Amino acid sequence: MLAVVPPARPRKLAKVPFVELADGRLQGVVSSGSDLDRVYVSSVTAGTHAYHCSTNNNRPCGGLRGAPCKHLVALADEAVAGYGAERVVRYLRIDAGDGVTTGADLLARIDGRHEPAPASVVFDRFLRHLAYLELPGSTTPLPELHWFPSTPLER
Repeated sequence: MLAVVPPARPRKLAKVPFVELADGRLQGVVSSGSDLDRVYVSSVTAGTHAYHCSTNNNRPCGGLRGAPCKHLVALADEAVAGYGAERVVRYLRIDAGDGVTTGADLLARIDGRHEPAPASVVFDRFLRHLAYLELPGSTTPLPELHWFPSTPLER
């Protein structure tokens, strides 16, 4: 059984509503600072440290000019807040040493370059998570989550 790890500290959900360490990447959805109807899908790949940021319909972020944009910094900040710096550094395979306390610290230690990545998979997962918020409270099992055990596993 998987253990749920509590967040390192509370996150700012309005700015970065979705962040995850999955598919070999730090990835998530970041709200636009200038347009309430726009979100960006940002990611950093573990190992290569390739990074990407685009709108949910794959339009490139204008802030990617040879370095990570402000959306990637916000994503990294919330990953550090939610997972803890040590876990994010280890997942991305960054040689960071001590001193990583913010997303900017983390991104300053990567040696990657911009490499396009599709936004659709991450954005689809975000939308799926949002759909669970719209469900009425219930103790009835959800069919798509049937693989979670209903009782504790025996050891």
